[in-house]
Amino acid sequence: MTKKKSILDLHKMKKNGEKIAWITAYDFPMASFAEQAGMDMILVGDSLGMVVLGYDGTVPVTMEDCISHCKAVRRGAPNTFIVGDMPFGSYHTTEGEAVANAVRFLKEASCDAIKLEGGVRVAGKIKAIADAGIVVIGHIGLTPQSAGQLGGFKAQGLYVDSARELIKDALAIQEAGALALLLEAVPPELTEFIAKKLTIPVYSIGAGLPCDGQLIICGDMLGMFQAFTPKFVKKYANVAEVITNAFKEYVEDVKTERFPEDKHVYHIKDTKEDFEKLFDEFN
Repeated sequence: MTKKKSILDLHKMKKNGEKIAWITAYDFPMASFAEQAGMDMILVGDSLGMVVLGYDGTVPVTMEDCISHCKAVRRGAPNTFIVGDMPFGSYHTTEGEAVANAVRFLKEASCDAIKLEGGVRVAGKIKAIADAGIVVIGHIGLTPQSAGQLGGFKAQGLYVDSARELIKDALAIQEAGALALLLEAVPPELTEFIAKKLTIPVYSIGAGLPCDGQLIICGDMLGMFQAFTPKFVKKYANVAEVITNAFKEYVEDVKTERFPEDKHVYHIKDTKEDFEKLFDEFN
């Protein structure tokens, strides 16, 4: 049985130069596959809004959505470190509401940490949640919940001025008490500087190699999400093609009566005559 990692294990891995591999998952089967594969962590991301629920972005996702999917993932991966994504609106008003929602996440979904987007502007919320005894993971760079302000799903920190702001965000997140940081769609040169500057683990999703580990969205790497594929995704499979072809074959089999075959049905145990008598009762 796999031993579930703790935040201390993740910090030790950074110190020892051992990379973390984690992935998003949103349901029981995907989580169980991830655990069987030896994944270090699973993120139940609000990306489920696009990958699972069919929204154009992450903003419509609710706390109920995230908690429900996180519960399923926990059942599928009981021995894996699971991070719950705080959805848009769950930490954007008061520090008290942010803490209450983070507490609810841990109590109802049994996740090991929560993740939220933003740097300096949410440092107070991070501190309040961390002070409540909850493991917080920060997320800066391309932050999908605020993609509208960023002008869309665009890489960040490509120029000195914006890179400076991201460094300030990273430092503020660590100072506020977050115990790890996720960088999304930033240049590897910036990723390397931040990873060396911070004492907490720094992970990449589209932020290059020089950091403490990599995250990828399961729907992207398996070829299941077809609306678009980010530049930073490596496709390890084309599950959508496999499933679509299987569905096509099934449709053809039904139409031509190749399915079901005799091996797919249950035969009567009494005699045929007994069943004919039964049918006669109703004629």
